[in-house]
Amino acid sequence: MTYLLIVSLIIFACVLLSRISGKLGIPILLSFIVLGMLFGSDGIFKIHFDDYSFAENICSVALIFIMFYGGFGTNVRYAKNVAVRAVLLSTVGVLVTFAVTGVFCHFALRMNPVESFLIGALISSTDAASVFSILRSKKLNLKYNTASMLEIESGSNDPCAYMLTATMIAIAKGGASVNGIAILIVRQVFLGLLFGGIIAVVSYFILKKARFSIAGFDMIFVVGIALAGYAIPQAFGGNGYLSVYIVGIVIGNMKDIYNKRNLVNFFDGTTGLMQVLIFFLLGLLSFPSRIPAVIGPALLTGLFIMVVARPIAVFLVMLPFKSKLKQILLVAFAGLRGASSIVFAIFAVLSVNTDNDIFHFVFFIVLFSILFQGSLLPFVAKKLGMID
Repeated sequence: MTYLLIVSLIIFACVLLSRISGKLGIPILLSFIVLGMLFGSDGIFKIHFDDYSFAENICSVALIFIMFYGGFGTNVRYAKNVAVRAVLLSTVGVLVTFAVTGVFCHFALRMNPVESFLIGALISSTDAASVFSILRSKKLNLKYNTASMLEIESGSNDPCAYMLTATMIAIAKGGASVNGIAILIVRQVFLGLLFGGIIAVVSYFILKKARFSIAGFDMIFVVGIALAGYAIPQAFGGNGYLSVYIVGIVIGNMKDIYNKRNLVNFFDGTTGLMQVLIFFLLGLLSFPSRIPAVIGPALLTGLFIMVVARPIAVFLVMLPFKSKLKQILLVAFAGLRGASSIVFAIFAVLSVNTDNDIFHFVFFIVLFSILFQGSLLPFVAKKLGMID
């Protein structure tokens, strides 16, 4: 009963913080992380929690719903004009950010090569939860369909970052060959696309024909689809996040799906709960007393990504499409790091031993990104004349 009472109090606190942070202009998700830190081992309430394995399992499930709803909320009709650029940002952009950041960590921070590029992989993607939350909570309608491009990019680049992380973990373990890495990447992409497509098509025909006799069973069924969309390809060595994102896009763009309005409301609430859970849990898992030891190199890395790595990636992708300079600048600034980076850092902590505190290194970069870029995103969009 004590644990249930604590959980209920945490939920109430998160709801209250969401209203306060909205009025203050602070990103809501940052409030959830800070709340988790206050409840954690070094916080006021001293709840000792350092179980990385448990956190990995919970956060992985939460990411499934965030990724699924990222696809579910993507309107293909509006997004088709920016889809190519968004997909290139989520693949080529991630690879460029990974490579440039890895080089910086190795030469500027004097980290060993494997650890440098592991950090590059962990923070190479923008975060769907952070971007979705800020765009939707601030009701930012951006010119040139930029909001759709940012949502597609941030919703679809986690699979690429996950593959890079898995590759660097394999290299760090010392058992990876060039052929082995190539097979790992091809298997991840191929099986992710294959199972994502199959599950999406099967789900499409079932939802098109099915009429559930008991209210709410259609929502339960779609939850099962989302879980299967991740678990099945993952069981065969495929990329579950890529698969579940594809499933979300197909189901979300079905025109004749039964009871779709209620499905949207349900997954909107569920994803909101998952965001609260994942950010609070990551804050709870952190030890603020360990952050000062990494704050210098982590801050330098965060600034480097924001000022150098991310702009290089965005300019390389968007200049060939003759995109407007102000759009390129806004997309470069909107590259927020978030929960997925910290979750991938948990994977790394559980898999390899590193010279640096990888978890708190990435944790601080995410805090900095959400606080600085997230808070200033509406202001920068307005100054660049990008508000439609």
